[in-house]
Amino acid sequence: MTVPRTICLGFLTVIAIGTVLLMLPFATSSGEWNQFIVALFTATSAVCVTGHIVVDTATYFSPLGQVIILLLIQVGGLGYMTANTFLIILLGRKFNLREKIAIQQALDRQGIQGARQLVRSIFGLTLLFEITGIIVLWFVFQGQFSPQQSLWFALFHSISAWNNAGFSLFSDNLIGFQMSVPLNFMISALIIFGGIGYEVIFEFYTWMRECLKLWANPGRLARKAALMNFSLNFKIVTSTTAVLLILGTVAFFFTETRSPQEFDIFSTSQQILLAWFQSVTARTAGFNTIDIGSMANGALVITIALMFIGGSPGGTAGGIKTTTLRILTGITKSTLRGKENVLLYERQVPTSLILKAVAVTVGSFFMVILSTTFIAISEPDIDFIKILFEVVSAFATVGLSTGITASLSIISKVLLIITMFVGRVGVLLLMGAVIGDPRPTSVHYPEENLLVG
Repeated sequence: MTVPRTICLGFLTVIAIGTVLLMLPFATSSGEWNQFIVALFTATSAVCVTGHIVVDTATYFSPLGQVIILLLIQVGGLGYMTANTFLIILLGRKFNLREKIAIQQALDRQGIQGARQLVRSIFGLTLLFEITGIIVLWFVFQGQFSPQQSLWFALFHSISAWNNAGFSLFSDNLIGFQMSVPLNFMISALIIFGGIGYEVIFEFYTWMRECLKLWANPGRLARKAALMNFSLNFKIVTSTTAVLLILGTVAFFFTETRSPQEFDIFSTSQQILLAWFQSVTARTAGFNTIDIGSMANGALVITIALMFIGGSPGGTAGGIKTTTLRILTGITKSTLRGKENVLLYERQVPTSLILKAVAVTVGSFFMVILSTTFIAISEPDIDFIKILFEVVSAFATVGLSTGITASLSIISKVLLIITMFVGRVGVLLLMGAVIGDPRPTSVHYPEENLLVG
């Protein structure tokens, strides 16, 4: 039982438990037994923090069923190993080496030191952001619902947004609140910080703490603060995230929101708000304030590209990740300039990371192509762009849909379930679980050139 196998089987176990619970009569609003495929699809979507649905969460599931979905989202967002490790901490048991390595692989960290403190910090950070979201959203929902309903809606959507899940208790998702500035920016903030990675947030917190110390006593801490530099991971994640958010907003503003059929009723500032939220939610969140099914093909292609890139490592987002994108662009830049090394912010990227980035991209590409091909064969009457959109959304654990999910055949739904699972655990980790740990070898083969390009 290797670490990758432990992680994969852990996710499968949580999905199985969630499926059984969602099948029981008390989980549905009708009080009848739920269909197996509906329960399995919903449980997988919740644990994989995707947000794809085949039934309306707001009306199909009972309040207890919605609570089960929310718990699955929280466990899935934290990750099986993180949630399991927190239980170990509560029980007072010490970590063994295997558990430390599992945390390191699950969170994509460089070392195994400080695993216990890291898990505590992750839970504390999660509670801080989710409680903040609950408070802000509670005031937003109070204008239309009772205090009890407002609190429940705020709790559900705050947890769903922080974990980049995209599940909503409104039948039209968040279209009814598309012009609510507090809701748009609170949901956006939860999505961005939830998908940017815990390590980045912790590093920024450390920098802020040092700045406050410097402000309080500049003489003693001036040299220490001056020597503090952000890590390469922090620089790449923050800069790439900012660029993608801005470019996404501009692209949506000049494509989708320019459509005279639907957006003439909005002012320029309101159109910018719609474009901003769509740019944010395409980064593996799954909420929507416009009708995805009525989007133009250009906007769908932009969304597919943003979904495939996804968020950042170590967070609740999916996709190939922002760091992978920067390494790939760095490879291209170095090749065009005739250089043999990949440099990012005056730092050389190790060959092992370059190989990992290429492997993640190629594996993700083939997974999307295979799923799209099989679903296209199974659903010949559905437009190809909508099928591709659905598959990329599932693989990148986004959950945005053009409205075809519920009408898909059982075979296509099973394919989407597999795609969501692969996207959540990761292509490399899944292959490691299937193949097993690599065996060391002392054999080295001669090099030979071949034609490329």
